[in-house]
Amino acid sequence: MAHTEFYMACLDLTGRRCIVVGGGRIGHEKAEGLLHCGANVTVISPELHSDFANLNVEWIARDYETGDLDGAFLVIAATDDTCVNTHVHGDAEERQMLCNVADVPHLCNFILPAIHRQGQIAVGVSTGGASPALAKRLRNEIAEIVRPEHAELAKKLHAMRPEVKEKFPTYAERRDYFEAVVAEALA
Repeated sequence: MAHTEFYMACLDLTGRRCIVVGGGRIGHEKAEGLLHCGANVTVISPELHSDFANLNVEWIARDYETGDLDGAFLVIAATDDTCVNTHVHGDAEERQMLCNVADVPHLCNFILPAIHRQGQIAVGVSTGGASPALAKRLRNEIAEIVRPEHAELAKKLHAMRPEVKEKFPTYAERRDYFEAVVAEALA
């Protein structure tokens, strides 16, 4: 199987309808991540794992149907049924929508990196689907480097942006200014 080079991007899911097909532990993990980013999450599954009780999701208590993807921004298939996962993937491809099938990289048009969050900072590690275990290990090592003081610095830099944009008219000037501020702050 050929190796896919994925384009790394950060998605704004605020208020967007996202579907999770599967109500088990993996579905819960995926729904939790989507909710953390402000998505409106619908879970489609005949049953839900008890961990879902703490999540604010819409639950459709039945098997997946093709029309379930109508109006959705992205879908994550997280079932242990290959036929259902393949069906979800095919329906998503027909709609040209984002689709991830948990642990089946060749049925994904996007994959999910292992994420470490510290305030506004999010660091993602991906192995292109080759080894989630390695990605998690690297994420944990990065978590030891990215600390609360980095999150505080990010907050400070964000607050400075309007004033710096007024003071320095070009992107290059702003970039150089912020790089100097960061270098000084982390020296």
